[in-house]
Amino acid sequence: MDYGLGVMKLVQDRKIDLDAPVSTYLTRWQLPETEFDNEGVTVRRLLSHMSGLNDGLGFADYGADEVVPPLTRTLSGPRASSGNPVKIAVGVEPGSEFQYSGGGYLILQLLIEEVSGETFQDYMWQSLFRPLGMTRSTYQYLGEVENVSKSYDEQGQIAPLYQYAASGATGFATTLADMGKFIRAQLKINAMPNPLNQESIKSMRQTHASVYGKDIWGLGTILYAATANGDLVYGHDGRNEPAINSTVRINPDNGDAIAVLVSGRKSLATNLGFEWVLWQTGLPGVLGTGRVIREATKPFFAGCVLILFLAVATTWWLRRRVWR
Repeated sequence: MDYGLGVMKLVQDRKIDLDAPVSTYLTRWQLPETEFDNEGVTVRRLLSHMSGLNDGLGFADYGADEVVPPLTRTLSGPRASSGNPVKIAVGVEPGSEFQYSGGGYLILQLLIEEVSGETFQDYMWQSLFRPLGMTRSTYQYLGEVENVSKSYDEQGQIAPLYQYAASGATGFATTLADMGKFIRAQLKINAMPNPLNQESIKSMRQTHASVYGKDIWGLGTILYAATANGDLVYGHDGRNEPAINSTVRINPDNGDAIAVLVSGRKSLATNLGFEWVLWQTGLPGVLGTGRVIREATKPFFAGCVLILFLAVATTWWLRRRVWR
């Protein structure tokens, strides 16, 4: 969501066009040729995962003693969390369907650097973090930052701090105090100057991707559930190794929001976000659908087992009666 705001700042400043092919702005790297038209890969479609890229990345981490490759090399051969070779290329017709693409967001990171003439981190600091007073937010390797929280695995053991080649997609680090400033800016209740106007912010939560008729994605934002006033609860979740999980969800109807940053539990933040969206709207939200299905099937299968047990017991009892 943070890099989405970075892209939208360039749109607001009229430095890029949402509906222009992303290739228009890139000089250091281009999408490989496939049977599909790369000109259909626009900035808008990259933000909403409608670009036709079907890499499904998933970026793997780099250890403290490894050399992180340049952005263009990562685009040509990303290290995937699955451990399998992955190619960032158009695999379905652009605009035809929602396909999550971490590779698409890596391209947006390159876009920001190409258009701004700055490194991604410097641009985000100058255009977003500094204006909002987010002085503890960074994409820097945390092993080189003072006064940072430890990272933990699911057994409660201290885990190493990793480096990230795809810093825009996986490397954002912040504090709850800074996230509070970020959220207040979205809701126009921040004392600091807001780098984005309300028209830009509202456009980010307009539906650009749907699955089975359900709104799921805007411009760099997850759309969790419809609100009573016809708007949408929006924000973003994140998950990383070994057990890092975060969520930010905002209800524009009433100005309520939740932010949870967790280390040591892989899905605690997302689960808390699910409960919050359910409380706010009465709906489970996009990321809660699977949980609802799992919870609903538990009594179903328990009932099936009970019925089977009763059927077996009744048959056994009837057979005993017949043979007496």
